[in-house]
Amino acid sequence: MKIASFDVDAQNGFTQHAAHELPVPDGHSIVPALNAMAHRAELRLGSKDAHPVNAAWVVDEASQMLQPLALANADLTWVSHCVPGTPGFELLPGLPEPIDYDYFVWKGVEPDLHPYGACYHDLAERRSTGVIEYLQVQGVDAVIVGGLALDYCVRTTVMQLRRAGFEVLLYLPACRALSAQGGESACREMTRAGVVPCADEAELDRQIALLKEARP
Repeated sequence: MKIASFDVDAQNGFTQHAAHELPVPDGHSIVPALNAMAHRAELRLGSKDAHPVNAAWVVDEASQMLQPLALANADLTWVSHCVPGTPGFELLPGLPEPIDYDYFVWKGVEPDLHPYGACYHDLAERRSTGVIEYLQVQGVDAVIVGGLALDYCVRTTVMQLRRAGFEVLLYLPACRALSAQGGESACREMTRAGVVPCADEAELDRQIALLKEARP
């Protein structure tokens, strides 16, 4: 049983450190939990949103967000966030530098791309970021996932990993949602897909042990 951990978009742009972007309630507090995930894994993966200032989906005000778009790879409007070179782009303090992860993804670089999951660059999931292939080549069986936000990028990444055949443990202390309702809905969807939510370290360790026992 080979385990990887995945820090999904754990960036200042989704926390109070960049309150003018997309602050997720309590999003700044997940670093200890992400590091706890990594201590239980042999490989550590990470991702960042990396959006240009001229992105086609950008709107000026939060009240204009979540409006449908007729773009192939950007489905909703959002305020600008996680622009390279700005504080919002940076990983949360206490996490490794991107170069120190075993594998790292930057996503949404093109102006007309706004993917949520870290496994594909496009919404139709035709252009791989290499995450799935990397995990397969490394012989990974299970992935522990946390990050921001639970109801968007974490949910989509988790579902992509499940469809690729990996066991997925969702470490809830390492996740925060944009909305409570969105987080609850995402957890129900992921659980139906066979994802195992873990509410604390004891449950995470128990589920890891069960996975190892189930291996032939």
